[in-house]
Amino acid sequence: MGSVDISDYSDTNKVVRTDNEKSDGIIAAPPQYDGDMVGEMSEAERNIYEHGVKKFSRLGWKRLTIVLIVEAIALGSLSIPSSFATLGMVAGVICCVGLGFVAIYTSYIVGLVKLKFPEVAHYPDAGRLLFGRFGYELVNAMLILQLTFLTGSHCLTGTIAFTNITESSICSVVFGVVSAILLLLLAIPPSFAEMAILGYVDFGSIIAAIGITIIGTGIKSTDAPGGLSAVEWSAWPKEGTTFTDAFIAVSNIVFAYSFAMCQFSFMDEMHTPKDFVKSIWTLGLVEIVIYTVTGALIYAFVGVDVKSPALLSAGHTLSRVAFGIALPVIFISGSINTVVCGRLIHGRIFKNSPIRFINTPMGWITWLAIITAITVAAFIIAEVIPFFSDLLSISSALFISGFTFYFPALMWFMLLREGKWTERRNLMIGALNLAILIIGLVTLVGGTYSSIDDIILNYKAGTVRGVFACSMS
Repeated sequence: MGSVDISDYSDTNKVVRTDNEKSDGIIAAPPQYDGDMVGEMSEAERNIYEHGVKKFSRLGWKRLTIVLIVEAIALGSLSIPSSFATLGMVAGVICCVGLGFVAIYTSYIVGLVKLKFPEVAHYPDAGRLLFGRFGYELVNAMLILQLTFLTGSHCLTGTIAFTNITESSICSVVFGVVSAILLLLLAIPPSFAEMAILGYVDFGSIIAAIGITIIGTGIKSTDAPGGLSAVEWSAWPKEGTTFTDAFIAVSNIVFAYSFAMCQFSFMDEMHTPKDFVKSIWTLGLVEIVIYTVTGALIYAFVGVDVKSPALLSAGHTLSRVAFGIALPVIFISGSINTVVCGRLIHGRIFKNSPIRFINTPMGWITWLAIITAITVAAFIIAEVIPFFSDLLSISSALFISGFTFYFPALMWFMLLREGKWTERRNLMIGALNLAILIIGLVTLVGGTYSSIDDIILNYKAGTVRGVFACSMS
């Protein structure tokens, strides 16, 4: 490829690189004001600007890893055992490990794009590089919807958790409102470096909840008549598995590896972006181990009747304990999606104003208004699609298929490839990215069809509660 000029694409005055330039991994400062505004900045405005630059440039690779863990290892791990129950042990393990390494590779591509084009602050900016203004608006809409769906799925999980913990007759919609309020409160800090502090609590929470569920299901199956040998599980897909069932199971695994969609946003706060490689390898390997072990063990202990989320399978008392321990991960991980979405919207509205730094009264007022609107929309989604697996599946098919698979593949073809196609290296990497592109498109089409089909079947069968209804199925 020749030199790439994206001056027509960028709304900012950040540094622009070409294919022949090598990035040292250091980001330029956030975008300056338009030329005619610089001279008009008062000393107070300059202080606000400088404070804002420092506030949003404090993320190192260790904190990036924690933030990625907060965003990634949450609800996905709770859906994996039910995917194993549908796909069988062999296909479940292959999908967990295989898709995990694909996600690490595509996340690496995303990081290389960020290093080459430091002005890319969020995924929509990469969409602009690929397809101009249309690409920007398309990816912007996809990312906002996906992040809102994610917050909605956490709101739904919070509702399920509170209903199981309390075992009260209180309307489940009330628990949904409580969950939405908690998600909103935790989303108030706008900096990812600040959110990283909560990440340690988040990670400990999900590990403890998973551990309790594994131990609880293991003891329960051991004490049952026949012991572990009586558990009904299979190495192969269960009998009668339909196309819809299989694709929803795969889509739930895809959902678990969705960390690439927020990577541009997180890396934009790094003081040394080239260190991102350490973060994605650490996160990717941790995810592969946790998901594979969780899915395989809980499926082996519970069998084909494993529930989704998996915490429901731990037994009456232990499931309540597990949900109680999982509350931090439900709400901390959910809130970070609200923060990413809010930063995306807030930064676009106030891109040429010090308000975007959220360190003035007007900055805080507008920030709170935006994250409140996102949380309300997420609550409505959780009530309209009140069943866990399908909510994760439809968001995976519509959005994560792009952010994790076909968009990174296109980025390599259009933004990163160097030299001639006939070079051996380009032929090999090109074939890999073409395969990833196909995986993404198949997930988009097949997953969307399967999710919608299953939602319709669930409503027809009456197996879920109605919209804004009080009972839980």
